[in-house]
Amino acid sequence: MGVLIAAATVSFLAVLLVLAAWRDDHLINSDKGVTSAEVLSAGTLRSAVIFVTPDGETHNPKTGVLYPTRLTVGERINVEYRRSDPDLVRVAGRDARVAIIPALSVIVVAWAVAIPALWFLGSPPTRWLGALRTSMRTRLRQ
Repeated sequence: MGVLIAAATVSFLAVLLVLAAWRDDHLINSDKGVTSAEVLSAGTLRSAVIFVTPDGETHNPKTGVLYPTRLTVGERINVEYRRSDPDLVRVAGRDARVAIIPALSVIVVAWAVAIPALWFLGSPPTRWLGALRTSMRTRLRQ
């Protein structure tokens, strides 16, 4: 049962990650500013940028830039940011769609590990799928 809970939790968190990225995109799109930025550090999970908004303020968001893949230090890039919160910034032209494939990959791997583990632990798919069908039928009748 623990394996099933772990796989379901990992799947839920992956979906939640995509929804959070979509929410951030929505916030940026609802109050969008566009400017150029310089990449200060580049990594696969976090990249730091610095940019100046039209009011002359310099911003270096502590959380970095959203969707930072394939950036290099010193590169000048266009960014889109939320004018009312310039710390919410993403690389221009990128959005939550870039998070979908990694999230789906995590879900597939979680279940690719969980299903054989469940089988090995003595719970073949026919047993837990049958229990799921019974549970769904019971709920639908109510």
